[in-house]
Amino acid sequence: MTIFARDWIEYHTVTTPDKLAMIDHLSERKFTYADLNDRAGRVAGFLKSKGIKKGDRVAFLCLNTTDVMELIFGCWRIGAVCLALNYRLTPPELAFILNDSEASMVLVDKPFAPVGEATKALTKVKHWVDTDGLGGDSGYERGLAAAKPIYTFEPQNIEDQCLLMYSSGTTGMPKGVIITHAMLEFTTASTARLPDSGPSQVSLNNMPLFHIGGLNVTALPCLSVGGTAIIMRMFDPDATLKAINSPDLGINLLFMVPAAYNAMKAHPDVDNTDFSRIVTALCGAETVPVSLVEWWLAKGVVIQEGYGMTETAAGGTMLRKEDIPDMIGSAGRALMHTTVRIVDESGEVCAPNVPGEIQFKGAAVTPGYWRNPEANAKSFVDGWFKSGDIGRMDDKGYVYIEDRVKDMYISGGENVYPAEIENILYQMPQIVEVAVIGVTDEKFGETGCACAVVKEGETLSLEDILAHVDGKLASFKKPKFLHCMTELPRGGTGKVLKFELRKAIPPLIGL
Repeated sequence: MTIFARDWIEYHTVTTPDKLAMIDHLSERKFTYADLNDRAGRVAGFLKSKGIKKGDRVAFLCLNTTDVMELIFGCWRIGAVCLALNYRLTPPELAFILNDSEASMVLVDKPFAPVGEATKALTKVKHWVDTDGLGGDSGYERGLAAAKPIYTFEPQNIEDQCLLMYSSGTTGMPKGVIITHAMLEFTTASTARLPDSGPSQVSLNNMPLFHIGGLNVTALPCLSVGGTAIIMRMFDPDATLKAINSPDLGINLLFMVPAAYNAMKAHPDVDNTDFSRIVTALCGAETVPVSLVEWWLAKGVVIQEGYGMTETAAGGTMLRKEDIPDMIGSAGRALMHTTVRIVDESGEVCAPNVPGEIQFKGAAVTPGYWRNPEANAKSFVDGWFKSGDIGRMDDKGYVYIEDRVKDMYISGGENVYPAEIENILYQMPQIVEVAVIGVTDEKFGETGCACAVVKEGETLSLEDILAHVDGKLASFKKPKFLHCMTELPRGGTGKVLKFELRKAIPPLIGL
């Protein structure tokens, strides 16, 4: 039996057309479900007029804006695949993704016009469309105004791809994660079963929509149940606190990374902010400090830690409110449509509280990577997705994250894979060998430290490294520290022992 994907926006337009669907926080534009239905229809018509068809990839390089949500729903209406681009990447990094995905169109927000122009020269993408993200005069708005709206949903199997998000790989080359309608349906269904879900949700969306967490922890689930999504251009502690404090907005649902909660905690207005309307406060994307959860709990905000990946459409585990404070420190139990297990190196399921690799199975798990059979072969075993993360599970099913992907670190909520940085640093003539590790950083949680062996007679400074990587790496990937060594610690197979590096480096001073 074929199960078809459903148009959420069309459904809510029929049932609650006048319900407020979205607010663009900066421009103060407001859209009912009937408005959103029309805008998505015009996006679909505009795309079709440019020759975009079912299965084609349409990308966005934008700060958070309601334009992004319209683009996603417009793509889905004609069966196109929406491609999320990390706006922190450099033109060569963006060009790789656009060329690998064979994108047909890119929507470029005004702040990224120079990056877009530089990227355009490196790709074969046919259509580049500008927007200011605020509803002003732009190619996007002119295109929608001239378009013939499409209100019918192109028939699509629920297993068809609808999103493409690139995640850096341990080899240094980004991998496109295929996200299907089914993955989104089942992750949103999992959260819809939680007690506080429903049309009364008003979500604040200030985490990047190009991340699965920013898009599918609050924004899409909120709209799937007929709630209201408030789209904020980017996280800013002052603007966020003001928005939470506004009774007119009535925000009751949050998702932010620990660094954002920390920034609000440190803001002078935090004690003057009314958090009483917050019903659900979610946190994830990196390790959530127990002390942070306890601090916010004292303010009356119950932070629920969750654990998921792009490959699980952000679905995985979540701590329920009733688990707090007793289970603070755990990432919770598996959500309804996700199965989690912990296995040892031989592939056997670990006993309770014995660390091993976290693996996922279920309707929320990706069918694989975009045109990357080698990565698929390495990432799946008997239908289980191998996360590469280390954790343990107690006898009640609560998961505790012990370590992340072996070499990966997370800086300000962004996954950073050292192999990519090391490949570029090895281009420097002064460097004999180099390894990059994540070290503690007060502002970003973690940041990079380059541990280098310098060629005899040469000198190397952090300034040299930053000059070399300028224009080749996004800013969050650039090392903040340099530690020079006579040799790198290696194991019996010759592999660099990064855990030994973490123990060996002295207190660091960077720029």
